[in-house]
Amino acid sequence: MASARSAARWHWKTPSVIPGFGLTLGFTLAYLTLIILIPLAGLAWRSASLGWSDFVRLVLDPRTLGALKVSFSTALIAAVVNVIFGVVTAWVLVRYNFPGRRIVDAIVDLPFAIPTAVAGIALTAIYAPNGLLGSHLAPLGIKVAYTPLGIIVALIAIGLPFVVRTVQPVMQEISREVEEAAASLGASRLQTIFRVILPGLTPAILTGFALALARGIGEYGSVIFIAGNIPFVSEIAPLLIVIRLEEFDYGAATAIATVMLVISFLMLFLINFIQAWSRRRFGHAQ
Repeated sequence: MASARSAARWHWKTPSVIPGFGLTLGFTLAYLTLIILIPLAGLAWRSASLGWSDFVRLVLDPRTLGALKVSFSTALIAAVVNVIFGVVTAWVLVRYNFPGRRIVDAIVDLPFAIPTAVAGIALTAIYAPNGLLGSHLAPLGIKVAYTPLGIIVALIAIGLPFVVRTVQPVMQEISREVEEAAASLGASRLQTIFRVILPGLTPAILTGFALALARGIGEYGSVIFIAGNIPFVSEIAPLLIVIRLEEFDYGAATAIATVMLVISFLMLFLINFIQAWSRRRFGHAQ
């Protein structure tokens, strides 16, 4: 009896009628192992070989802590800004028809197409003190290039498409009749947005936020040109890893990479937990 229950509990999920389940599963596991698990295991093994005292010493180095603070704080701020403007952009593209709509829709994907170094050089040329916009901001005391603000601007530019393209398909599935029904029941526009529309978009918004955050934490090419790379001010952790590698200090490089990996994993785990909770909550509510 107990064995029958155990067999039922561990029974494989019935595959689809399309053949090739074993082959595709094996390919998936092999791909994940070779591309993701083995490199991460090598990083963990290299960090473990340092010894706990050396690892802590390298991680608690003031320059390392400063770079980690800059990377994660700017990525978090940029992701929050991208959520706000990404949802608004997706709403405009879905709900309104206007001349040039397809052009705007294509421009959203532009950061996916252009090299990140090109984006960084372009942003630096625009926001430098003698640039097109920087020359007008400098008299106001606003300095963008070579500051953490410049990093945030670069991360917003490359992270916006992640939010828009994640929220847009879900928003297209929300019928206008739902909004009309809420209005007919006496709901105001703000109540319709916050109690009818946003609850259904919450899982997609969190997914877009996680993607933009992950991209911002590991971004390198578009940031190094506009950041100025000043230690304790605008130096990002990926750049510090490259610097340590150029100094042949592989221990410090792996220690920084390991800390970034652990913090990123914990942040993404928390976001996915909140996303699953919101999907269950608002899914039952609908």
